[in-house]
Amino acid sequence: MATVAFLGLGVMGYPMAGYLAKNGHEVRVYNRTASKANDWVKEYGGTACATPKEAATGAEFVMACVGNDNDLRSVVLGDDGAIEGMSANTVFVDHTTASATVARELYAYASDKNVAFLDAPISGGQAGAENGALTIMVGGDIAAYKRAESLMQHYGKSVRLMGDSGAGQLTKMVNQICIAGLVQGLSEGLHFAECAGLDGKAVIDVISKGAAQSWQMENRYEGMLDRHFDYGFAVDWMRKDLGIVLEEAKNNKASLPVTAMVDQFYADVQAAGGSRWDTSSLIVRLPTPKTGS
Repeated sequence: MATVAFLGLGVMGYPMAGYLAKNGHEVRVYNRTASKANDWVKEYGGTACATPKEAATGAEFVMACVGNDNDLRSVVLGDDGAIEGMSANTVFVDHTTASATVARELYAYASDKNVAFLDAPISGGQAGAENGALTIMVGGDIAAYKRAESLMQHYGKSVRLMGDSGAGQLTKMVNQICIAGLVQGLSEGLHFAECAGLDGKAVIDVISKGAAQSWQMENRYEGMLDRHFDYGFAVDWMRKDLGIVLEEAKNNKASLPVTAMVDQFYADVQAAGGSRWDTSSLIVRLPTPKTGS
């Protein structure tokens, strides 16, 4: 059993840290809002810490799951940052969806301190975190990956090293590109079915057995038909992720016309008051067909 620090107890980090505790590891937690850390300790045991450094001191592994590049820097760097409390040859595993740039920056910083750094963004949403069924795509050194792999398997159904530092974040970008296009296509398909007077649920029951099937179709079509968007991964977060994607595309010269278009469609959803709706809310941009004569 390992001593593990977990930094960030949002909708994803809270249950992920819980899986570590339930599997017998000694877990120390830090959260910017201290009451959340105290609540976690009441539920799972372990120790709540006042700073990332305090949580990381004496830990063999430090895991983080925070909001964005700046949030990540705030828990890693500085006098109270986690790396200041980490011993040589310990491993930092970052589950934040962030830029490949910050992953490489922190990998270099950690290396100078003789600490390993893995960028390990996750996919699967709140349900995946709660069910211990996340997909985890990892960038960094193979030796560090092998040491941390079994810990990540407590909450990940699929864990894979994708390459050097930054490769995990780049793979997550591919994931978000694919999701954006799928959700827009599903929105248009359901909208077309409604306009044609078809039973949307019956349509999905048929086409989900064929080549059109996708995870988004299986898991989001009912909420889209009912205009019920509370599945957890908010439009604000998707726009953050797509902003990272589009910035990276400027660097590697990738052409992403559909992704750029869908990003702007999500901006329309934000403008309509849907910042906290889940990503399937793209369908609200398409008018609901009028019924009756």
